[in-house]
Amino acid sequence: MTSPLEAQKVKASIMTTTDSTAGSKQSSNNSTPLLIEPKAALEHVGNPDVCIVDLSAEASFQSGHIPGAIHVSPKELMLGQPPAPGKLPPIERLEALFSRLGLTPNTHFIVCDDEGGGWAGRFIWTLDVISHRRYSCIDGGMVAWKAEQLPLEQAIQAPEATEVKIEINTDVIAEISDIEKGIADQSITVWDARSLEEYQGTKVLAAKGGHIPGAIHCEWTDLMDKNQGLRLRKDAKAMLAERGIDGTKTTITHCQSHHRSGFTYLVGKYLGFDMRGYHGSWSEWGNNPNTQVER
Repeated sequence: MTSPLEAQKVKASIMTTTDSTAGSKQSSNNSTPLLIEPKAALEHVGNPDVCIVDLSAEASFQSGHIPGAIHVSPKELMLGQPPAPGKLPPIERLEALFSRLGLTPNTHFIVCDDEGGGWAGRFIWTLDVISHRRYSCIDGGMVAWKAEQLPLEQAIQAPEATEVKIEINTDVIAEISDIEKGIADQSITVWDARSLEEYQGTKVLAAKGGHIPGAIHCEWTDLMDKNQGLRLRKDAKAMLAERGIDGTKTTITHCQSHHRSGFTYLVGKYLGFDMRGYHGSWSEWGNNPNTQVER
C-alpha cells in the first residue's frame, strides 16, 4: 500500500535547488556555510535573495529580532495531532507556509531561534524535506546574536508571497518501518536526543517508557557551549564518536516530537553524517503497541 507521503510525490516540484550533498558543511550555494556566525549573518540583512526566518517564541520575536526577519511559529512545521503531533504537516500547509515566506528557487534561508537551534534545525530538516538546499543556521541563534549586541528591530516585515508547489523528499524522513529494518540489518545508528530520564524510562511521556532498542543517547543540549552563546561545541564530533555516534552508518535521530532532534539533525549534517529525522519520534514509538523498547 502506498503511504500518504509517497502519494504526495505526484505533486509538482517548485524546482528548488536539489544538491545531494546533504552532509556538507556548506549550504548548496557553496559560499555561505551551513553554520554561520551572527556577524556574518548580519552582512546578509537586506539581500533580496535572503530570507531570515526566526522561530523564537512570539513574545521574544516581538521584543526585538534581526532586521527584516520573518517569524515562523513552530506549530507551522508540525501536524499537531495525537498520538504523534510532531509529524510532518499536510503538504498543503507546507505550501502555504513557503508561499508566505516568498520561496523561490534562489531564496537562501538564514534560520535562527532563541533556544540554541532546536526549532531552527527542524526548519532546516523541513527544507530538506521539500528539497530546497539553500540555507544556513546562525550558530547560537538569537542567544549569540544578542550577546554580541547586534542590531534588533521590532517592525514586522512581510515578503511578497509566491506560488509554491512542492514535493516530499522521503530520503530524509524516517518511519517506524525504516528503523525496524535498520535495526534488523544493523545499517543504522539511532540517536536519542531526549533527556537521560526519558531515555532510561524513569520519565515516561507516552504509553511506554524507555528507548528504541540499541539507540544511543546524547541529549541535544550536551552539544551546546553555554559559555559561547549556545554555539555548537568545538569538540562535538569527538564527543559523539566517544558515545558511538560516528557517522559510519545512516543516523536516524529523534526526541519526543522531532523538535529537540531538529538540532541533532542539524549537527549531524554539519559533521557530514548521512542523517534522517524520525518525525514520529517517541510520541509515536512509545504509543505504538507493536514497537519494542529497552530500559
